[in-house]
This record gives sequence, C-alpha cells and structure tokens, in this order.
Amino acid sequence: MEPAETEIAGGAKPILESALIRRWAREAGFDLCGFARAEPIPSESLTQWLSAGMAADMRWMNARAADRLDVGRLLPRARTVVALACNYYTPDESAPDSPVARYARGRDYHATLKDRLRALRRALNEHYPDVRSYASVDTAPVMEKVWAARAGLGYVGRNGCFITEEFGSFVLLATMVLDADVDGWAAGPAPDRCGSCNLCVNVCPTEAIVADATVDARRCLSYQTIENRGESPQELRPALAGMAFGCDICQDICPLNLDPVPAQQGFAPRPIAKLSVEELAGLSLERYRLLVPGTAVARAKYDGLRRNAIYALGAARDREALPLLQNLCADPSELVRSAARWAIRQLRA
Repeated sequence: MEPAETEIAGGAKPILESALIRRWAREAGFDLCGFARAEPIPSESLTQWLSAGMAADMRWMNARAADRLDVGRLLPRARTVVALACNYYTPDESAPDSPVARYARGRDYHATLKDRLRALRRALNEHYPDVRSYASVDTAPVMEKVWAARAGLGYVGRNGCFITEEFGSFVLLATMVLDADVDGWAAGPAPDRCGSCNLCVNVCPTEAIVADATVDARRCLSYQTIENRGESPQELRPALAGMAFGCDICQDICPLNLDPVPAQQGFAPRPIAKLSVEELAGLSLERYRLLVPGTAVARAKYDGLRRNAIYALGAARDREALPLLQNLCADPSELVRSAARWAIRQLRA
C-alpha cells in the first residue's frame, strides 16, 4: 500500500505515522515524544517578557524574536513540530552536595540530545527521504517549552519550568520541525497540576518568579551564575551559598518532583560536579581545562565559575576559606579579585 499523501505548497508529502516516529524517538534515547501543528505562536507570549526587560542582557532573545514565534521561518512550509524530552535526573548520592545544578553535572546535554536527534533524523530519512527537517536543542531560536506544551508532553509550571507527569520538571527539551503532516496531533497542553501551590514562589531566595510561569532573569540565580559575564548585584549574592552553576531550589521544593525517576543513561555526573565550592574557587586553569570541557559548566567560563564559587563562600561566611580568598585578591582577573574582596567583607561582618 502506498503511504497517504497530503498536498502542500511545493508538492505532495507523505502523511507520517506518529507511532513510528515515537518508536524511533524512544530508540534514539528520548523519553517523551509528541506532535503539534506548526502554527505561529502569539507574539505576546514573548514580546511582553522582552519589553519588560526580563531577558536581562540576553540580546539574542530579541535578535531573532520573529523566528522564535514562527518555525516556518526556520523551515519553509513547516507543517509539524515534533517535541521531545529526556529525563535527566540523577540521584544526589552520585554527586552529594554538588554546587552544580543537576542538569549540568554530566556530559553537556546539548551534545547528548544532538546525538539523539541525529539518530532520530537518520531513521526518519530512511523511511521518509522526501521529508525535510530542522532540529534544535536549546541554542536555536525555538521556544521549546511552548512546543512541548502544544504537543501534550506537559505544561509550563508556576516556576517557569516545563513539568511532565512522568518525570516532573527534570527534563531537557528538543524539537524537530518537519515539512509534512502526521496522522495524529495532541489536543493541547497537559492539565496544570500546580493548582494553588506557591512553594516555588515562596522559596525563591531572590523573588525571581514574578508571576505565574514568569521568571525575571535579572533576579534568577541561574542567569547570574551562567549568563552574566560581569559582577552579580550585591543584593543577590547572599542567596548563592552552596551554588556555583545554576540553581535547583524551585525544582527541589516542587511536590511534583517528590518521586523522581533516575535517568537511564547519558547524565552521570562528571568529576567537576563533585568538587566543593572552595575547590572550584581555587581551581587552577590547568585543572579547569582538564575537567570542564564537554560539560555545560563551560558556559560560565573560567573566571565566571570561580567568581560564582567565591560568592558562595562569602554567602556561607565560611571562615576557613579566608586564606584562599586572600590569595585570590591578587588573581589576574579583576572579576575574581572583586568577588574575593566582597567575600572577605562578609566573613568579617
């Protein structure tokens, strides 16, 4: 029997079997797979956040805003968005008291998910050679959470994280845009299970969750420890005790994450995630180059990672770190020297 076809601009395309794509996605390593029509996203979902300045200095969010709102600009004649998710949860015992956010403790998730996307694309090309695709993980101008919600994988929770029934919010997202239809679509986002719970809002130490599902990056510790290349605002630094890259506070408090499912593979912590904040603050460039490449922690860069760890020592008022902090006051990096001077003032306060 010939595969069914649908007429679209540019010629007939087969109607893809969603069950087959889901199977290939599982075989490629994805835990969840769903489908949404490639219809434009209402502009207010992005532009209001941008116009309020909540993107901080992440100028790339503005630069390709039109592409983010319409995947048809990324793949002409786009018809379907395949939303994909991977569970990344690893038990605390594998990296106890790690100052690195859980998603960044292992191999760089961009590389892991791109490998899985390539495997999925190979299967798709083998069976549907005429179908074109555009695949992305995080760095492309694609609003992954919106597409994952439209594809029925879950919904965007009060803390701005994407929440699934199966894995809570411990998921990483990817998308694949196709220029063909599938034989079944999701009815829409999964039911919102946050209800009246405000634990994430109440526990956020910098009050970064400013409205339902809205996070002000300027106050978010993940932004401050990863994207901010300069000094963090002094009023936010006391909240950094125990963390050097990213923040899991709003996820760890979430009742929907109380029974996490360990990830099957690909996210085991690497040695960098097992260092203490004091070890990270005193990290030599040679050791940094040995431990950090191939991990998401590289995003913070050498001086940024040490700056974060120094803030953490000051926030914790760890007096045993005083000799190290005094030595760092002579570091070649002004960013590190300034952080060390601030931390010493906290210890002496």
